[in-house]
Order: sequence, then structure tokens, then C-alpha cells
Amino acid sequence: MLLLMVMGMQGVKAQDVGFSQFYANPLYLNPAFAGSKVAPRISLTYRAQWPGLVSAFTTVSGSYDQYIPDLHGGIGAILMTDRQGDHGALSTTSFGGMYSFRFRVVDDIYINLALQASLVNINLDWDLNHLVFPDQIDPNNGVINQTSATAPDHTNKFYADFAAGTMIYGPAWYAGFAAHHLSQPSQGFYSEDRIPIKFSANAGGLINVSEERRRQSSLGLGQPVISPNFIYQYQGGFHYFNYGLYLDWKPFLVGVWYRNGIENSDAFIFMVGVQQDYFKIGYSYDATVSQLANSTAGAHEITLGILLPTPEQKHKVKAIRCPSF
Repeated sequence: MLLLMVMGMQGVKAQDVGFSQFYANPLYLNPAFAGSKVAPRISLTYRAQWPGLVSAFTTVSGSYDQYIPDLHGGIGAILMTDRQGDHGALSTTSFGGMYSFRFRVVDDIYINLALQASLVNINLDWDLNHLVFPDQIDPNNGVINQTSATAPDHTNKFYADFAAGTMIYGPAWYAGFAAHHLSQPSQGFYSEDRIPIKFSANAGGLINVSEERRRQSSLGLGQPVISPNFIYQYQGGFHYFNYGLYLDWKPFLVGVWYRNGIENSDAFIFMVGVQQDYFKIGYSYDATVSQLANSTAGAHEITLGILLPTPEQKHKVKAIRCPSF
């Protein structure tokens, strides 16, 4: 497990990025979030996962979305780059665009239906000083042998990727489902190696703690709101369960999540954020509780969100009420 970037003799495999501040990067979780805040929104995320390892993971993501009345839905775009392994031996960059159609079911219940198309570039830095192969490892003395592995014909490739999602929501609750890698594109350098479809389901709600209806208290704080949440993800035989609880007491927000698989615990996630006018900034730390706890040094994630003024509209459109981080 500690040799995260050990290379197979005939291939190299990537993994989907996992963020901890799910709702601070909503378009990555589900393309149906495009336009969900109605106003133009910019979201930026930096994640450093397992910095205690030489083969750490670093990811940068940026997205933009807004609601377009003439399209009866939202549009969005997301750009992400991810570096894995020693000196970023394996790097992946993707750019995706999406459209989310919105319609009302009854009263204040709405459904969003979304499609996403992306172009992905994956690059392998074939530098034997940064790569370790199985035939180099001696059971007693570590990495001492020469490898017989040869470079693939191409170390840089592009492929198209597709996703779809849906959201249903009311005044104080929401639920969604998304499927990524619908075409199961191949990411292999030596032979065909298809990415399994990733399924994600999320649900949550908002509970007013105080009966006070004023927007601000005498201390300048907003009405406290508790938001329980659940996110489930499945990909390639692996199950991930995420249980979270937020306390939103503007301008502050704190939250805690627990993530586990079927047979093992993974991490507790602690986060804190500040929201003021059109800006928000958040920080989260993943405290690893698995057998890797003494080696990984957890994970750090920083997010920045900017919500621009809402353009004038003929008909008022309600935004999804969900957490900001």
C-alpha cells in the first residue's frame, strides 16, 4: 500500500480524484449542480493528499457555472489537473462542459437533468529516476535491481469522457445521482485499460436550530442551521460511504465527515469555512484512521468560492439550498 506508484510491467493505472469539501466543488460531484445557485459562481480547489508519502497526490480544480433563463437551465465548465507519483510521474488534465435542464415537478419541488462532455489528457513522465517497478524490488534490500520494463510507444494521450446526473430538491432538502465515465474510455499506455463507471449518490437537508426568523442575531450571526448529509460512491468494485454534518451559522461554517469502505475505515474529515457577501473560503483536513495513519500525514484541502451578482431576470428562480463546503 505504501508503494502507491509501483508500476506494473505492462501498464500504469490512474484513479479518480476524491475531494473532501464536496459542495465547494459541486460540478465535480454532479453535473446537475450547474446553475444551482442561479448567480454566476466560481469555485477553486487545491488538494494535497497524503503529503507524508513521496508519491503524494496533488490536485487543482477550477469551475464556473450560472443559470441561463433562455436555456431553462444552467451551464458550467470545469478544469482540473492531477499529479500522482514521485515528481508527478503521472499527470492528468481534463476540461469539461455541461448543461443542466431544470423543470418544476409540483409546487416547490424541482428536478435538474444534466449531461457533461470532457476532453482528458494523461501524460506519463518516463524518467526511471522517478519510477519503481516490481522487478527492481528485492525483498530484503529494497529497490536495488535494474528493471527490464520498456517505455510505451506513446506516453501522452487524449480521450473523450462523458457523464450524466440528476438532482431533485425542495425548500430544505436535496438528493442527487450521477454517473461518470459512461463510455468507459481507455487510459492504458500499453494496452486497452478501460476506466470503470463511477456512480455517486448524495442526499441531505437543512434543519433550522432556532425558531428566531431574523436573518441576523444581535451578535451579527445568521440563523444557525444544521445540515446532515450522506454521499455514496461506487467504482470498480470499491464502495465509499461518507457521512457528514454541518453547522452553518453565518458567517461561519464548521463540519465533520466520516468516510469508510465496506470492510475498512478511511478518515475523519474536519472542516471550517467563512462566508461573507459574495466570497467564501474553506479549509479541511482528513485525519487518516486506517493502517496508513502513521505514514500519510492526512490530506489538506483549501477552497475559494466567488458568487457574482445575479443578473436581472423576468421570472424569479430559486436556488438549491445546500451546504457551501
